[in-house]
Amino acid sequence: MNRCLFFLIGLLASSPVLAADYLLTGSRPNSLHMIDLAARKLVRSYPIPGPGVPGAISVAKDAKVAYVMTNHSESVVGIDLDSGRQVFRADMSTPEERVKSMFGMTVSLDGTKLYVYQIPTRMKRNEYVSLDTRIAVYNTADGVGAKPVKTFPAPRRIALLAPTANPDRVVGMGWDFYVFDAKAGKVDQTHALRNWQRKGIGEPDVLSMWHQYEQARVLSSPYYVANTDADPSSPEGFKVGILNFDLDTEKVSYAELANADTAIFSSVVNPVKRNEVFTVMNQIFRADMAQKKFVQRAELGHTYYAINISSDGKELYLGGALDKVAVYDTATLTKQGEIGMPEGADQSISSMRMIQR
Repeated sequence: MNRCLFFLIGLLASSPVLAADYLLTGSRPNSLHMIDLAARKLVRSYPIPGPGVPGAISVAKDAKVAYVMTNHSESVVGIDLDSGRQVFRADMSTPEERVKSMFGMTVSLDGTKLYVYQIPTRMKRNEYVSLDTRIAVYNTADGVGAKPVKTFPAPRRIALLAPTANPDRVVGMGWDFYVFDAKAGKVDQTHALRNWQRKGIGEPDVLSMWHQYEQARVLSSPYYVANTDADPSSPEGFKVGILNFDLDTEKVSYAELANADTAIFSSVVNPVKRNEVFTVMNQIFRADMAQKKFVQRAELGHTYYAINISSDGKELYLGGALDKVAVYDTATLTKQGEIGMPEGADQSISSMRMIQR
């Protein structure tokens, strides 16, 4: 009897603890929040030092530190999610050079490198001089006061960065998709978007501000495009589609799904059913990429900017814009609940990140 009891205790002690899904989002005035999705409640808020509104959020695979764009897009801070301490900070501007980043920031999967797309301007006494855009590389171990260990040229108009499986390679999305070799300091691959040559299809229009790729490891985005074979005044004259960039294989795919009769801000791939993509703005859409069409939609009470999904593919999380994160069932697109920000704080342009802890 005792042997059986000791065996069971040992078995339980050695069994791995299953990680649960948590969601990170930001809100005004300058705060990061962690939501326990199973409990449907906000479990911790982290004040971010300095002014500004949280923008892009990036977290390494170990989910220990969240890197947040802040200070009016001129700084990146790293917040330890256990202690709440600021363990990393890179202030990019100097008195001679003002540096903005917008949304182009990501940490490598192993957490060792931070990549920031920089838009520098030289501040002269009576004029501003626009300098060449670049990507700055930081070692996250350098902590508060970190300086770039390297910079290299990058094309203009890059809206976001995302980590590949290789910590020395990073994806940038702009007019085209670029895969950068950070060791060599150059563009290694270019996947055409605006510059694609497709018969009967014009240049795509993409709004890439909210990117939720960590669950399926696919960077997904809606796009709008002219159907040049159709009468421009007809419903067929303009199409909406979804493009997906697989961050592990570094391959891009896309498909037009419907006439462009509605606006969509962001999309996310189901990690369990990878042909299934969900999009959001004033409605939720379910897209079947194999059938190349939207197969389901549901109206929303107000606009949401960002969308993310649970690890098991059963729940959607809608955020951005106002003060709530809404929870929807992926099978029925029905609302399951919502979690409010402290004091009704506006999430504004903040992205949402899923982590497991």
